[in-house]
Amino acid sequence: MATVNELRERLKRPLERERASGYQDDVVVGGLEKLVATVGRPFRDVQEVIAGYGDLSVEERAERLERALGMLEPLTTSSDVWNTREPDKPDPDRSNPEKSDSDKPDPDKSDPDPHLLDEPLETQRIDLGQQAPKKLGDIGIVSYRDLIYSFPKRYEDRRVIPSFSALQGQDTATVAGTITGRKATKSKRGLVVLRAFLEDKHGAKLTATWFNQPWLEKQLFPGSRIIATGKVKQGRGLELNVTSFELDDGTESLSAGRIVGVYAAKPGLSQAYIRRAVDRLLQAVSRFPDHLPKTLLERYDLVSLDEALRAIHFPNDERALQRALRRLKFDEFLLLELRVMLSRDTSLLGKQFRVRTDDLKTFESTLPFTLTKAQRRALQGILGDMESPKQMARLLQGDVGSGKTAVAAAAMYVAVKNDHQAALMAPTEILARQHYLNLTHYLYPLGLRVDLLLGTMGQRDRREVRGRIASGEVDVVVGTHALIQNDVAFYRLGLAVIDEEHRFGVEQRRKLLQDLPDVLVMSATPIPRSLALTYYGDLELSIIDELPPGRQPIKTRLVNDSKRRDVYRFAWGEIQKGRQAYLVTPLIEESESETMADIVSTTQMYDDLRLIMPPACRIEMLHGKMSGEEKDDIMNRFRARDFDLLVSTTVIEVGVDIPNASLMMIENAERFGLSQLHQLRGRVGRGEHESYCVLIAGDRSKKTQHRLEVIEKYTDGFVIAEKDLELRGPGEVRGTRQSGVPDLVLGDLSQDGELIEQSRELAKKMLGADPKLDAAWAARLKAELKRRSVSLGLREVI
Repeated sequence: MATVNELRERLKRPLERERASGYQDDVVVGGLEKLVATVGRPFRDVQEVIAGYGDLSVEERAERLERALGMLEPLTTSSDVWNTREPDKPDPDRSNPEKSDSDKPDPDKSDPDPHLLDEPLETQRIDLGQQAPKKLGDIGIVSYRDLIYSFPKRYEDRRVIPSFSALQGQDTATVAGTITGRKATKSKRGLVVLRAFLEDKHGAKLTATWFNQPWLEKQLFPGSRIIATGKVKQGRGLELNVTSFELDDGTESLSAGRIVGVYAAKPGLSQAYIRRAVDRLLQAVSRFPDHLPKTLLERYDLVSLDEALRAIHFPNDERALQRALRRLKFDEFLLLELRVMLSRDTSLLGKQFRVRTDDLKTFESTLPFTLTKAQRRALQGILGDMESPKQMARLLQGDVGSGKTAVAAAAMYVAVKNDHQAALMAPTEILARQHYLNLTHYLYPLGLRVDLLLGTMGQRDRREVRGRIASGEVDVVVGTHALIQNDVAFYRLGLAVIDEEHRFGVEQRRKLLQDLPDVLVMSATPIPRSLALTYYGDLELSIIDELPPGRQPIKTRLVNDSKRRDVYRFAWGEIQKGRQAYLVTPLIEESESETMADIVSTTQMYDDLRLIMPPACRIEMLHGKMSGEEKDDIMNRFRARDFDLLVSTTVIEVGVDIPNASLMMIENAERFGLSQLHQLRGRVGRGEHESYCVLIAGDRSKKTQHRLEVIEKYTDGFVIAEKDLELRGPGEVRGTRQSGVPDLVLGDLSQDGELIEQSRELAKKMLGADPKLDAAWAARLKAELKRRSVSLGLREVI
């Protein structure tokens, strides 16, 4: 069998004769295009350039021929920096996947030019074909590194090519056969239909069909063998609607007889072209240098980066693919954890508190309930951080009603008993007022002075509160952003508690961690542990995953919007019992957009319910366009039972506590995320009364039904958060895609919890030993971290 170099020379000589003859297309019988299609099968880019050669003018032929000859130049320019080998010679490392790293050359002695991978494809340092910069650039691949890190989006097992007789209708299959004939026809609408008649080695027949690709007729010659993939149709005979194909030139195929990767592509860019480009790059590179030391690879059971990059594109078997995925996912999570941890200064000192057992006993003795095991476990982690001289940076996460405020109050009590002040910052004035009342309830009996600072206070009141904070007259202060303004000076602040931090944003959290002493972040929005460890990678994690005894479960029901009137009748029944109800909508006002025409708005529902409900039903409206004072006034009146039914947007999602409310109605429930629905449901069931949540769905498709049934079936916020993560992805679960946390390419937060735990453990150890990654062993890792930050458009953290 001829080598690639021999085929190159065999093709190059007649092209040079064609140039010498003045581009007359008479060097070979049948024309130059037929010769290239027959001899030049390994050089698909040349075939593409010569396609239609006989129909061109002399000037156009000259331009095409010169391009083709340029493509046939052998690899020479990169041999001094890459340990290249002939493309037709096997790679000993790839042909023997069991060969260990210790048997391979020392990476430091065979590293390529470290900057070459980042060069644009236009440099042609590696021969991918003259058309590669244009073709690959159309899908965002502009450098050699882009190409090697453009991983397949899925894989197809094509190790066994079925005979035609084994195919069934509706199958997607890859087949191989010899072309016995071809025919192009036009449909009534002018669509060109090209059919190639194939025969397999057993003599079975199949028709391969291409739609509206007339140029392919000049590439498909009788006697040629092709490998084609597509959907099988069974009619008068077998037919394959081809989605991708390649000519079989007898050399090892990249698209059949193996596990084949399928890449993201655009029309006009074939899978075979991308695979060939990746393969040429892999053949040209002797070894991809690793940014992890070999000792760490062994400790975490990881293959080398070189092995992973080769196997992710062309795996020998399932095990090789899984090990490659594991290594590359580990890299993603490790670099993400390092990035998040480096975003704050881990060397910052907090306040070192002495935790006395008697103080905790005194605090617990005044509580009207007993702390749960989960609360005690969370408190133990918090107090351990407070005893340390390093700044506490911890996330306290728990479902609605799990008792986070009581745990935070205990930590504040310890800070005050150590002669320091504590502060709690909430995202809204409504929530700040509620925390003020709860903390006063917990701490006032213990002799602690609690105060409230809000931006909407009058100047005189704010000045007086600031004076008490500065003089030390107040032990615990609750407020909004007003607490971190320049005109607020604490006497001796030791502990800052930040509630519902995700409403402040990533960058704001980082600033608070830099400016404050010990910091405890609280969240009543359950998110999966895997997401918490990545999104909050700079914080230690405490989870209260247990509700206090006696909490009544909220009965949840999913109904069609045709049952809306029945729901309103049920609401009136609850109101007649002395209860109150919420009705939440996704929009404030009606939208003019056709896509939102069926979405219920707050203003619309408020007007409709005033007509539908009995005159005795007192109704009010609340939405985000109202001022802070208006919102506070409405919620205070609702708490005082001045009205019965509150029509609102999700402004009431977090923190508002109305013990008498027993019913939550959510219109267009399909427009909300599962975790958001769970938060809204948590606004009821906060008192002694049996409570209900009704999800009114405008869209009852199977997909919507399946998603909303999660809320109907589960009451555990953490279980719901895991389901939400599986269905929607990490960015959507958080409500908005926060800056500073890049999307993952391979990693799956719903499936890769173990890898996340391992990578986070390693990141903490690395930064504990070398906070700035300045050691020699970390040089490559640090460079990779910087490179990825730049490529993602993120700010550098080191």
